[in-house]
Formats: sequence, structure tokens, C-alpha cells
Amino acid sequence: MTNKFSLQQIILNQLQVPIELLSKYKQLGLNEKEVMLVLQLLRYLQIRNDFPTPYELSLHVTMDEQECANLLRKLVKKDLLSIEKKENESKQLSEAYSLDPLWEKLFSKEEIQEENSIDTIGTIFIVFEQEFGRPLSPFEIETINAWIDEDEITPALIKAGLRESVLMGKLNFKYIDRILREWKKKGIHSVDQARNASKKFNLTQSTSNQENIPKRDTSFYYNWLEEED
Repeated sequence: MTNKFSLQQIILNQLQVPIELLSKYKQLGLNEKEVMLVLQLLRYLQIRNDFPTPYELSLHVTMDEQECANLLRKLVKKDLLSIEKKENESKQLSEAYSLDPLWEKLFSKEEIQEENSIDTIGTIFIVFEQEFGRPLSPFEIETINAWIDEDEITPALIKAGLRESVLMGKLNFKYIDRILREWKKKGIHSVDQARNASKKFNLTQSTSNQENIPKRDTSFYYNWLEEED
């Protein structure tokens, strides 16, 4: 009986992890530490603790409390985690983490297909070399690595900045860097957000200034910055 009970407890005490999370997290710009934190949040949600502190999370990972807090902020900033207000029967308000933004992105075929065009860091260097028509210099390679590692910009969004510079006829790293920094200021961290911002921009333009300018494909990207020499 003891063995049967122990086995039953083991079976019941399981955490279901979506296959999409393990197979597609790289496409969403997540690293292994962030994925582990997501799994810990999922575990806490399963035991009905919907707002674990960074300290509680740090007890089960190799990261300290401060790093857990920083990663939580990054997940919120990447629009993969949200903090919601809850009200109990006594009308008392509390906060709770929600992984719904992450699940929506993982199970949205349109989102994944859009960002799947560049799903590895290595691929983006090839795309840049194809657009520039030459091998990248060490400085240019370092710049792209800084966008990814320091600025935490996803490869798909970097590609969007590259394409925008091509559309504007300003194919140079300085202009691409300005585009990416402007997006960061506007809180744009994904291709989907870029698409939505583009729609709003185009709607405003069509209802205000009607100028006779040569048409180009602006259905997806637009000039995020004023043209500079």
C-alpha cells in the first residue's frame, strides 16, 4: 500500500509543460533562465500561489532574488507576462501573475509564422550580408550582438529595422540603430506590436495629410523616424 500510495502521489504531483514552450521559446526571444522562471511561475500557479515573490522563486533556481526580480520585469516588458488585479469575496484587491500573454503568442500561428523568418541568431547575420552585398565587419557583427544581448531586441525585430532602412533608402547601421532605439522608446518589442503601430500610423496619415507621393509597400512597415541626412 505504501508503494502504491507513493507512486500515486508522484503521478498526481506533475507539472504539465506545453510542448510549444519548449520548442518555440527561442522564437519569442526567451533564454533558458527566463523559461525556467516561467516554469516556476507555472508551478506556483498550480499550487494556488498566483503572486510568488522573487525570493520565493529564487529558492528553487540557481538565480538570486535580485536576478529573479530583473527577469520578471523583462518578461513583463516583453509582453509575455502580465500583472492583474484580483478582487476576492470581501472586495479586497490583490495582484496576480498571468501567463496568458505568453500562451497567446505561443499558440498564435500568425505570430509564430511572422517571427519564424528569423528564428536563430545566426540567420540574421546572413540576412544582413545579403542586404549589404558583402561580409559584415567585426564592428558591425559586434553591433548586432549588442542589439541582441544588451538591448534584448529579438532577431525578428532587428530584421524589421533592417527592412525599414532598405525601404527608406538608408541602408546603414547608424540609421538601423536609430530605428531600433525609437521602437524601444515607443515600447515596441515585437513584430506584432510594430504591425499594430504601423496600422495606426497609416490610418492617421490617410485621414490628415493627403500628399501625392510615389507609392511603396507600407502595409507592414513605415518610416518610424523623420528622415535625417
